[in-house]
Parts: sequence; structure tokens; C-alpha cells
Amino acid sequence: MRYGRLKKQSDFEKIFKSGKRAFSPSVTVVYRKSDTPSFAVSVGKRHGKSVQRNRIKRLLREAFRKTADTIKGSYDIVLVPKVLEEYSFHTYEKHLQTVFKKENL
Repeated sequence: MRYGRLKKQSDFEKIFKSGKRAFSPSVTVVYRKSDTPSFAVSVGKRHGKSVQRNRIKRLLREAFRKTADTIKGSYDIVLVPKVLEEYSFHTYEKHLQTVFKKENL
């Protein structure tokens, strides 16, 4: 399934206000049902300078792309990473698969 991108601040606010949260050791997934599936990554400044934040976004987008096939239904999804010692693609991929299975997404 093809996911659109969330860009507007108002869309983020709706999801954070009315969405459900699912937690893993490396990422928090905020999601809610929608007509058209969309996706975003929200990385705060506490993760470091822009180079580090952009790397985290790339890793999370790719991990989501690989695991998005397992999602049944149409959702707006925002991924919020947790501060870690080391950020790795395999960690994100494994934790996203676990969260999607656990939440029946």
C-alpha cells in the first residue's frame, strides 16, 4: 500500500490528540484510522544536530517502508524515535514489526 506524507501542523496535532500510542524500546508509534493512509517521522532536537536527526529519519523511513506491507487497513501513522546510544536500521525494523503485530495494525 502506498502511504502519503503528513506535512501540515494541524494533521500532526489531530493524530497526537486523538490517536493511539504503541511503544517499543526504540520508537513510539502514534496512529489513528483514516480514509487515506499517510505517514511521518517526528524527530526532536534532543536527538542531536541536524545531521544526526536526518539520519534517524532516513533509517525510520526505510524501516517503515520494509514493514508497511504487514499493516492491514488505512492509518495515519507518526513515528517518534526515543533517544538511544546507537541508532540502527535493524533495531528499528525489528521493533516496528513487533509493534505492528502487537497492535494488530
